[in-house]
Amino acid sequence: MVKKKIDNRIRILIENGMVVGHRTLVVLVGDKSRDQVVYLHHMLSKSSLKQANVLWCYKKELTFSSHRRKRMKQLKAKIRSGQAEINEDDPFEMFVSMTDIRYCFYKETHKILGNTYKMCVLQDFEALTPNILCRTMETVEGGGLIVLLLQSLTSLRQLYTLSMDVHARYRTEAHQHVVPRFNERFILSLASCPVCVVMDDHLRVLPISSHLRDLQVVAPPSTATPLSLQDQELKDLKESLKDNPPIGLLIDLCKTLDQAKAVLQFVVAITEKTLRTTVTLTAGRGRGKSAALGLAVAGAVAFGYSNIFVTSPSPENLNTLFEFVLKALNTMGYEEHLNFQVLRSADQQFNKCVLRVVVTRDRQQVIQYIPPSESSCLGQAELVVIDEAAAIPLPLVRQLLGPYLVFLSSTVSGYEGTGRSLSLKLIDQLRSQTREKNAETNSTDKTTKTTELGRVLHEVTLEESIRYKSGDPVEAWLHQLLCLEASLTPLPSLVPPPDKCQLFYVNRDTLFGYHKASEKFLAQVMGLLVSSHYRNTPDDMQTLSDAPAHHLFVLLPTQDQMKEDMLPPVLGVLQVALEGKISKSSVMSALTQGEKPAGDLIPWTVSNQFQNYDFPQLSGARIVRIATHPNLQGKGYGSHAMKLLSEYYSEASIHADYTDTATPEEQMAHLVQDSQVSLLEEKLGPNTQSLPLLQPLSERPPEALHYLGVSYGVTSQLLSFWKRAGFTSVYLSQVSNSTTGEHTMIMLKVLGEDKEARTQSWLADLWFDFRKRVVNLLPAAFKGYDCKFALNLLTNNIYKKTGEALSLVELKLHCTPGDLQRLEEFVHHQCEAAFIVDILPTLSRLYFLRKIRDFKLKPVKAAILCGVGVQRKTPHTVATELGIAHNIVMGQMHSLIMDLTKQMRKVWEEASGGQVPGDEGEEGILQDLALSMQEGVQKMKAKEEDDRQKVKELIDVTQFGIKAREQERKEHTVRRCSQGQQNYNNNKKKQRCQSPNRIKSGHG
Repeated sequence: MVKKKIDNRIRILIENGMVVGHRTLVVLVGDKSRDQVVYLHHMLSKSSLKQANVLWCYKKELTFSSHRRKRMKQLKAKIRSGQAEINEDDPFEMFVSMTDIRYCFYKETHKILGNTYKMCVLQDFEALTPNILCRTMETVEGGGLIVLLLQSLTSLRQLYTLSMDVHARYRTEAHQHVVPRFNERFILSLASCPVCVVMDDHLRVLPISSHLRDLQVVAPPSTATPLSLQDQELKDLKESLKDNPPIGLLIDLCKTLDQAKAVLQFVVAITEKTLRTTVTLTAGRGRGKSAALGLAVAGAVAFGYSNIFVTSPSPENLNTLFEFVLKALNTMGYEEHLNFQVLRSADQQFNKCVLRVVVTRDRQQVIQYIPPSESSCLGQAELVVIDEAAAIPLPLVRQLLGPYLVFLSSTVSGYEGTGRSLSLKLIDQLRSQTREKNAETNSTDKTTKTTELGRVLHEVTLEESIRYKSGDPVEAWLHQLLCLEASLTPLPSLVPPPDKCQLFYVNRDTLFGYHKASEKFLAQVMGLLVSSHYRNTPDDMQTLSDAPAHHLFVLLPTQDQMKEDMLPPVLGVLQVALEGKISKSSVMSALTQGEKPAGDLIPWTVSNQFQNYDFPQLSGARIVRIATHPNLQGKGYGSHAMKLLSEYYSEASIHADYTDTATPEEQMAHLVQDSQVSLLEEKLGPNTQSLPLLQPLSERPPEALHYLGVSYGVTSQLLSFWKRAGFTSVYLSQVSNSTTGEHTMIMLKVLGEDKEARTQSWLADLWFDFRKRVVNLLPAAFKGYDCKFALNLLTNNIYKKTGEALSLVELKLHCTPGDLQRLEEFVHHQCEAAFIVDILPTLSRLYFLRKIRDFKLKPVKAAILCGVGVQRKTPHTVATELGIAHNIVMGQMHSLIMDLTKQMRKVWEEASGGQVPGDEGEEGILQDLALSMQEGVQKMKAKEEDDRQKVKELIDVTQFGIKAREQERKEHTVRRCSQGQQNYNNNKKKQRCQSPNRIKSGHG
């Protein structure tokens, strides 16, 4: 390699990181920055005394080939064209050829979770997102290097206006201008990282890294240095268990005390063999979760478990787990090919990762990888290990739990989209079940928790890092940059009531300007969002800072209650996104082509759902997030904040049809100037001319909007909250969310609408259409909802529609006279409930669509009708959902059917002009009866005549002298028939005369 003179501080920084076990962050600026990676890798390998493996992440193109043969072809082509010489010694070519490099697209970085590298190179800065930054940087072990390449830049200030790839998702038709505030904050924060060095493409240190001016060499630890308290305790634990195989052998492989305690907890659960235990292991990145699980799996093999299943988002995430499984098996005396076999993947995209381990020493024992979606394969499972559970959709994690031992590990720092989902939903659900069961049994055990399903829950947390030493400056810088560990600020002793609080608008330029005060305030805001919501990811920080349509509001005590020298406590946060103002031509083009552009969630969804081309032209604001301090939840602060926001936007709602969306000014233009300052003389710092951080709503003119909207995963509690805030449901997704398993609900509220105008409101039409669809879908896609929640979906106190009277034709289609007769028989206990089950869906549909006028059931009866009639559940299921006895449900069901029967009879009378359904066919029934009697008489006469003829043929009856009697018998028969017909006619006339009286008296 060609020797090159470089700044000695770079070598010292790398060697110091190797000594203390911390990572080093290097930022290279310039077109030739890629070539400097070779020298950094050489210094790193020299310091660590071994060849450093590299993770190289990029967007699409590497600008060089990672395949050796292709590189040779490229080199020969350069030689032929005269661009390279035969004896040219290319350091980068040697580096690529001789180094263990793992190449990875940014979109596939989820596959490297759980892997460890000594060096990480990140190119294509415009494609980086906070999520990708977290995933990649946390794979680097202590003493390693993280290299960020900023190519095609001549100034760091160019990052202030650099268009990132993610910005395309932020732009909408009405909001095109994106201000990259996140990039500015990212660059300014590099100066606060003590182990970060920013250099040009000639390895010259830039002024932003002036903190390295007094860099000192860290002396390596000597053998006489005493052990820390935790290291000494770990050493004592290993000594105490040394003579207790296999536990002692497993503990001996642990690196930290936390990891050793976690493995002990796993082994305790394994030895119990109750197959009803769940052990959750939660920690941040690099704490050794996968290694602890691998040691626990090997322990399960030693204790005789035969069917062990391991799952994770990708088989590559289990590289560390299987590495420690094999290492522990070797430590316990198992030999590969003799006592166990390892099956690796033949798929190139999985890089020959381990899929199966078969142990055959005593008997056959299998450790098998399965995808998270194949929970049906766990019928014979004894142990199921779920690694990287935070990256698996929550419904799939729930399906993986079953009547077997479960080990579950999760990252809770928010690196993955579902990390908070797992911790706030699944584990909290297990805890709540535990508390309920412990309250029933009055258990005094504080460490072991028994769920209501008979399961035992153990919670283990790892604090000490293994991948790198504690106190790593890169970890602290990353957490501070993305607010990954933002904690809640304690509230003052006296908190004003909701009506004494005020809503303020937050200036995002100042909030993300990297000032000391604004950083503290940002930590408060993100702490509230993270604690209140389970969908927070690091990418949400960039959305909040850069998305042009997003705005931030905070609920604070009034100004007279604030102290001038202190930041006010944030009681609530509202994140709002402006949507709409889409031209009709864009709507027609997108919908006809089946496209759904990014942004404008509510306009595109509602337009597509109702085929309404006019709705996207309206302007609105979507409530993206609303968070209240956990100590103030349920006390009205969130509702008061929504009320203030609605009043604020209602002031300008009358101008919504005439006001165009304002185009934001070039607020960052003053930061990027064409100057003669070179990269080595450029100095950066926070903007000193920023506007005030907080602005009262009375001093800021509101945008002219038509409506407020919200989109969320619907639950009973959230639905009630938004209905109380005056919102109306218009959309409910039939497909559940892959992350949480909840259905997405969209609700709207018209701004500045009077009660008199509600009957003609466009939102009323959307609501009535939505209600009809939900009634049709409740027996199918939404059958899993309990009847109380389903009833809540079908009710609305804002838009009410007077039921129209059913015509006689419509009535005959929905409820025939025979149906009404069956209902009356059920009411009078003349038939069982099974005979009217087919009628209840039709009646319930008529009731909930308000087709039955002047009729309303009580809530309990309405819930029973919704469950049995609309959702078509059994009364026993409805009783369980309502929490009441089955006989009470049957009694209420009989009562509501009686009420419905009376009302339907009244509807029939109104529709048919006073004629009862049963009377309409009475005359026809009597005529049929008379005809059947005549046919019977004729058949009897024909039979008698036939019998008499047969007797005459056998015997001559004339000799007995009974001819006169026979003639008399014939005459008598004729008289009886005529008298019967006359009596029938008389009875018919009497019944007709009595019919009006019977109508007046009525039946029910």
